[in-house]
Amino acid sequence: MLQRLYVHNFRCLENFELALKDMPSALLIGKNGAGKSTILSALKLLQCIGRGVNRISQLVSPKDFSAARTEVPIRFEIEVLIQEKRYKYSVSLELPEGFRELRVLEENLQVEGESIYSREQAQVTLAAQKRAAQFLVDWHLIALPVIQEQSETDPLHIFKTWLARMIILAPVPSLMTGESQEETLQPNQDGSNFSEWFSGLLSRYPAAYKRVDSYLQTIMPDISDIQNELIGRNAKSMVVRFEKNGTYLSVDFKDLSDGEKCLFLCSVVLAANEYYGPLFCVWDEPDNYLSLAEVGHFVKALRRSFKDKGQILATSHNEAAIRQFSHDNTFFLDRKSHLEPTLSRLLSDINIQGGLIDNLILDEISL
Repeated sequence: MLQRLYVHNFRCLENFELALKDMPSALLIGKNGAGKSTILSALKLLQCIGRGVNRISQLVSPKDFSAARTEVPIRFEIEVLIQEKRYKYSVSLELPEGFRELRVLEENLQVEGESIYSREQAQVTLAAQKRAAQFLVDWHLIALPVIQEQSETDPLHIFKTWLARMIILAPVPSLMTGESQEETLQPNQDGSNFSEWFSGLLSRYPAAYKRVDSYLQTIMPDISDIQNELIGRNAKSMVVRFEKNGTYLSVDFKDLSDGEKCLFLCSVVLAANEYYGPLFCVWDEPDNYLSLAEVGHFVKALRRSFKDKGQILATSHNEAAIRQFSHDNTFFLDRKSHLEPTLSRLLSDINIQGGLIDNLILDEISL
């Protein structure tokens, strides 16, 4: 579970901390431009590192410094609880005068307070049982994806796998075609490789189909089955079959409505968390594309699935979605102007007079 995220001097986040601790689910709310998307960008950057992206220019650029303050390093810190052990990773990036590309100032990974490796600029020190090993890494490269893992029980492998398997979603249904050429357990943020994820999940965990089907049956009682048929040497295409009173209708996945595609996406999120989780999932406005009657059930299903396993962080502007969370797990983000950084507080720590929704509509909450 994500315990803490700290970001400094990155876009609108200065000395920013999000402390989720042991919350199985949490919600970010606030006006447009308050910083919700920037938080997701910070998490996406860490996910990319876990998935092997190590060139700093592919992760950040000089324009990402807050208010162009290039004299202050950009810093990311993340603390997660994996198998009852606390992992803490941090990386600081600087842009010395005359440089066009950022470089690593320092980087560290600790488990339960003990160093796995530390780094200052190009010098990496890898902790070992008998003695430390030191080597150099190009200062324009992140070390975490470069260091060789010893086994699947190696803390480096465990942490990188957790980062890589973070699910960060802001789906674009028009890109979810239902066609695939390969298999994966790592979905894209826009959902464009949904069919590859669906294929990868069922290929490795065939029983996961039960979870997908059970969720879809609750919201689409006429669904009969999902077929993922070969249409070429390595290509597959998803077809959804519906049935009522002995009459069947087959629909290509790409021809489903945008909202229906998001419901299918939700079913795979739930199955993935159950079968190869626990996972940390971030969903940017999960209520998008859904009817008002569907939003409450949709958000409840996500929260219920992650209650005892995994963790979900959502953002929303939708009244029906916001009502599914309490003041104890809803963070309000505020930004006085585009020249000031994002502030964040739990709603339970804010003195709100009257109803929350009315205050949000009237813009009467501020930090």
